[in-house]
Amino acid sequence: MDCTSFFFALSPTARCSTLTDYDVTCATVGPAGNPEQQEIVSKKILDSQYKCFEKMNRDVPYNKSGLHCSRNWDGWLCWDDTPAGIYTSQNCPNYFVDFDPTEKAAKYCGEDGQWFRHPDTNRTWSNYTLCNENTKAKLKSAYILFYMAIVGHALSIASLLISLAIFFYFRALNLAFFSSRRSLSCQRITLHKNLFCSFVLNSALTIIYLVAVVNNPPVVARNPVGCKVLHFLHMYMLGCNYFWMLCEGIYLHTLIVVAVFAEEQHLHWYYLLGWGFPLVPASIHAVARKKYFDDNCWMSVETHLLYAVHGPIMAALLVNLFFLLNIIRVLVTKLRDTHRAESNMYMKAVRATLILVPLLGIQFVICPWRPENRLAGEVYEYIMHILMHYQGLLVATIFCFFNGEVQATLKRQWMQYKTQLGQRRKDHCSMRSASYTATSITEEPAFMYHHDCNSEHLNGRRAEDSELVALKLGDMYA
Repeated sequence: MDCTSFFFALSPTARCSTLTDYDVTCATVGPAGNPEQQEIVSKKILDSQYKCFEKMNRDVPYNKSGLHCSRNWDGWLCWDDTPAGIYTSQNCPNYFVDFDPTEKAAKYCGEDGQWFRHPDTNRTWSNYTLCNENTKAKLKSAYILFYMAIVGHALSIASLLISLAIFFYFRALNLAFFSSRRSLSCQRITLHKNLFCSFVLNSALTIIYLVAVVNNPPVVARNPVGCKVLHFLHMYMLGCNYFWMLCEGIYLHTLIVVAVFAEEQHLHWYYLLGWGFPLVPASIHAVARKKYFDDNCWMSVETHLLYAVHGPIMAALLVNLFFLLNIIRVLVTKLRDTHRAESNMYMKAVRATLILVPLLGIQFVICPWRPENRLAGEVYEYIMHILMHYQGLLVATIFCFFNGEVQATLKRQWMQYKTQLGQRRKDHCSMRSASYTATSITEEPAFMYHHDCNSEHLNGRRAEDSELVALKLGDMYA
């Protein structure tokens, strides 16, 4: 199945499975279930029949030499003129929930120029056996992939919210590689926050879409406007993810290559690119989808219109990759010529972004090349689902949890907390032992420290000493 939505088409059901040629009764009332669902299936079949007869009247007559089987409608699919002695096949119809549209239905044209007739009924017969032969196995795999997606996005939301809490709690934090330029540090953290927010929103929308639409066939059958609006928002947030990644690359490139470690940048351009520009491809896709491929809830991925969204994402990934490779070239040159410690700090910041670009973009590159082999195809699906649905967890891990400066800061905060806790206990014991005297303790304990936004002191040390501690810890945990 497709690399983004295998489980859309499968659901357990009992259905008329007669492999008949033109059995209208079976074809129109096949899906067991409520009358509304049967009516929808009947309308689909009648619509396909009408289009088939139009096509047969429009196509030119068969003009090749030799015997052939005439074009016909078999009750489910339309078959073209076929030379004698040839098997012809096409994708299974999507009328029934237990039919896999990626499997093949087959029909044989005999040597006498007549379509094959089933020996039991003596009626022309099309082979739809493969359409639901592997339905149970595929349905089991589809449910596994479905819950993998739910768990992946839930873990992503949890990890991203923890990361955002860390960044907001330590918003006055001086990261080691920006220790003397707090405004620059805050700017990059601001970009991290927006990137994380885009992933949180995308994961939340994906979970809602999977639970409320994909796993809810009655909603898909009704085809309400709300499910298409949800799909539009999902496409928009998907674009925001990658364009905020591009913002990270542009920021580092401007800071390191253009501004040479110095200037503070105007972030409103980044907000425009990260939150504003993705509206353009998402809107183009929505308009084109409504006009040219208006399927139920826009769930089908069998359309090139998706490139309206995926194209700009691929362009953003390629531009980002170019920026990051150019940054590495500049930093390597500076390290070789000057051995500046600041260049080494920037290299660590670039490394995290460079790792994410191929990891977050690989699915758009290999998506069209799904293996035809069934086993290889299943392995492919699992790998693709991990890459697509665990991205938020990956971003939070690389940009926050594995970040040496963040680890150093958390460790420093933990040491400060332990110092404060120990001092409180010591003060408490001292007060209890001296309670029998009339002397009261009026001096502030020497172990306490005072934290000021403009001048930082830690156990009597100056701000420069504190930043040196953070720098050493950053190198230790990077």
